[in-house]
Amino acid sequence: MSRAILRAGLRPLRVGRFCAVVRPKALLVLAVLVLLVLGMMLYGLIQGSLPIPTSAIARGLLYPDALSVDARYIVEDIRLPRLLMALLCGAMLGVAGASMQSITRNGLADPGLIGVKEGCSVAVLLLIFQFPSLGVVWRPVIGMAGGLLTALLVLLLARDISRPRFILVGIGVSWAFAAGIGVFMTTADVRDVQTALLWLAGSLHAANWTLVGVAAGWALPAFALLLFTARAADVALLGHQAATGLGVRTARLALLQVIAPVLLTAACVSCVGSIGFVGLIAPHMARFLLRGGQATLLAGSATLGALLVVLADNLGRLAFLPLQLPAGIIVSLIGGPFFLVLLWQRRDRF
Repeated sequence: MSRAILRAGLRPLRVGRFCAVVRPKALLVLAVLVLLVLGMMLYGLIQGSLPIPTSAIARGLLYPDALSVDARYIVEDIRLPRLLMALLCGAMLGVAGASMQSITRNGLADPGLIGVKEGCSVAVLLLIFQFPSLGVVWRPVIGMAGGLLTALLVLLLARDISRPRFILVGIGVSWAFAAGIGVFMTTADVRDVQTALLWLAGSLHAANWTLVGVAAGWALPAFALLLFTARAADVALLGHQAATGLGVRTARLALLQVIAPVLLTAACVSCVGSIGFVGLIAPHMARFLLRGGQATLLAGSATLGALLVVLADNLGRLAFLPLQLPAGIIVSLIGGPFFLVLLWQRRDRF
């Protein structure tokens, strides 16, 4: 067994009493991706309408008084929360897409393609405009309720999450919700429409430390849940009968792997609006760059999702100064052609 593991490129990693089998090449690629994310965040931190040198930021971390009041405000209250929110949202959407694709065994599965994002958006828009006195902490709760109801509706209509019909029904439901949002846009007050349009575009301009805390508070339990079920998810890929014979409760696993992506998507949509295609692109890139089981896929999808959203936000914020494009628009420009290519590759499976 040990020789087979070594021939497969795996190596044992021991930390005290704990031991795990890892792939050194995957760890190296993952480390490079993490460095790219950190580099993009550093670039976004120093660049903008008021460039701030890296040396000044480094001094400000050690001696806060070394930065001017304006520079400290821009770094600590504007750019850093925005970059951390981009990091969190990208990681959440990437992990949500990876989990959804694994449980449905469909490379086209994504919470945004089965109507979850639109369901979350409708619920959060109702909260924002009908109950404005409620705080941002309630947004993920209401968004999660809308997303879960939408996922349940799609599941009842499709009757099976492992067939392509599940994705097609989800796309139809998402269009129905999008039509409802369109009706709101044409009948509501112009000021409300402007607010909703900016939010729906997936803009990170309103990110603050409160929203970062809300997103992190909902994301961490969902991350932990998916990592806890990663080994069972690997076994479930062998098929229902084989997984059941090996002691995996497939029904409970499927429920957990549907709830967690909805929770992650609801937290992201509630904080920054709809950012599409990250959950579709990041898992495919992770499978291409990394080899391994579900835990490796989740880690790679989270890192690549964070890289995509941080890169998109930097491009939208810096490439068109003094104008700013929402990150959701930049990601859609990349994700649209990517989705069409995937549909073409799977044209004979529908």
